[in-house]
Amino acid sequence: MTLAMAEIGKVFQIKKVTGKDSTRSFLANLGFVEGEEVRVVSEAGNNRIICVKDSRIALDSTMTNRIII
Repeated sequence: MTLAMAEIGKVFQIKKVTGKDSTRSFLANLGFVEGEEVRVVSEAGNNRIICVKDSRIALDSTMTNRIII
């Protein structure tokens, strides 16, 4: 299941991050790495607010579809 399909409010663990090296590096710099816990705080349209490492980050569906939980 991808982060784009995650239920709001539940905590999930990242199993894999897919995409080009530059995309994976970008997401890793934001804290989206294997083993890290994430939680979807809210969503509006194609954007989701994700809580990772005590930070809230907005990602669009292109990015959330690359994060496997």
